[in-house]
Amino acid sequence: MTPFRLQIITPDKVFFDGMSEGVILRTTVGDKGILANHEPYAAALVIGQMRVNIDGKYRTAAISAGAVKVSLDKTVILTQSCEWSDEIDVTRAERAKAESEERIKNQKLGEREMNIAEFKLKRALNRIETAGK
Repeated sequence: MTPFRLQIITPDKVFFDGMSEGVILRTTVGDKGILANHEPYAAALVIGQMRVNIDGKYRTAAISAGAVKVSLDKTVILTQSCEWSDEIDVTRAERAKAESEERIKNQKLGEREMNIAEFKLKRALNRIETAGK
């Protein structure tokens, strides 16, 4: 497969900047695969898993919402957070899941607080699933 430049950027750091043979990620309208010479494309991303083909082997990562932009010279993924499956702190994710579930049970939350708690729960569940636990 023909490699292309892939950048994965979070608010904290450049998570990945290198060559990839392909990436599969979840957009708001479903999963999308990107290979070299893909037509220019942009899409919003949702919480989910991303698979990146590096040197012929796929690595899986958990990502939060964000965006992908494919251009002729590179693909850029901007996301709130990104973690390789083998680097996820499952204990921390389980704790975040429990805390979010507890907040959701609280009927006194306003709409904004409920949306935040639900987002955090989805993110924690995605991290746990991605880690394979």
